[in-house]
Amino acid sequence: MSEGEVKQVKDAHTPALMAKPNVVGVGIGYKVVAGQTTDVLATVVMVSEKPPTAGLSPEDRIPPAVGGVPTDVWDVGELRALQARTDRWRPAPGGVSIGHYKITAGTLGSIVRDRATGDRLILSNNHVLANSNDASPGDAIIQPGAADGGNVNDDTIATLERFRPIVFSESPGVCSLAGTYADIGNALASLFGSKHRVQAVQADPSAANLVDAAVARPINDAEVLDEILEIGAVSGAAAAVLGMAVRKSGRTTELTTGEVNVVDSTIIVSYGSSRTAIFEGQIVSGAMSKGGDSGSLVVAGDSQQAVGLLFAGSDQTTIYSPIQAVLDCLAVEI
Repeated sequence: MSEGEVKQVKDAHTPALMAKPNVVGVGIGYKVVAGQTTDVLATVVMVSEKPPTAGLSPEDRIPPAVGGVPTDVWDVGELRALQARTDRWRPAPGGVSIGHYKITAGTLGSIVRDRATGDRLILSNNHVLANSNDASPGDAIIQPGAADGGNVNDDTIATLERFRPIVFSESPGVCSLAGTYADIGNALASLFGSKHRVQAVQADPSAANLVDAAVARPINDAEVLDEILEIGAVSGAAAAVLGMAVRKSGRTTELTTGEVNVVDSTIIVSYGSSRTAIFEGQIVSGAMSKGGDSGSLVVAGDSQQAVGLLFAGSDQTTIYSPIQAVLDCLAVEI
């Protein structure tokens, strides 16, 4: 039969097929036999689940053919409208918008387990869940983040549990003596017509970090999922090696892929407001993230093992911390 003839048969039998239990769609496709696609056109019947034929009454079963055209039953699961990653998700999977109530938004990385208690905790960055050190345990974590319309009253999904403080190598000065010197210097510069100004900064060139990471405790355990969007559930950890294929699922750029280009790197990261931090032992890949993807879990391309926690990048690069360092610093497990 031609595709046009098959369409006529399909159209004539669609109402009766759609009336059967679990049927969610009817269309035209090539019949699949033993996992192999044939060149035989069929009426494809899509079901939300495929129960054993023996458990169905004769009238509820999909016939092997309708109008002389073979049928093929496909299990497609429950079909639902797809949500944006910036929407409110309940339960919330990894890869969606989240954040401390005072920041814009980052990414819910994944669910981890507390080493001491086994409790499920939300993993993301310090600058996502702990507002770059400017937060306290118990603070509200909202999903979606504030930049995506989330608010404390309606969207609080967790409270900040703990975080690894970021040690800044350079930040705005807090010393009153240094501030006085800066004020005097700027006054003299202005007096003599100079357009240059000085600023007091707090500097610690020896300060170094291993991770930008934090965990939050869900208010309702049932409102978070172990799965990460388009990746699934992650189990175990793998060390990054040069050339390794990796992927991540994030709020902004969704599912992206790349490979490990540099390992064991020392980098300087800007946190805005004249603050910078040095990180050691970091992993570098090409462009696979943008703002809002911070907190994404980086996963091996050929397995479900976690490789790192994404926290920084540019238009050309993506930076993430080795997952084992993240787990050890926060005393959690995948």
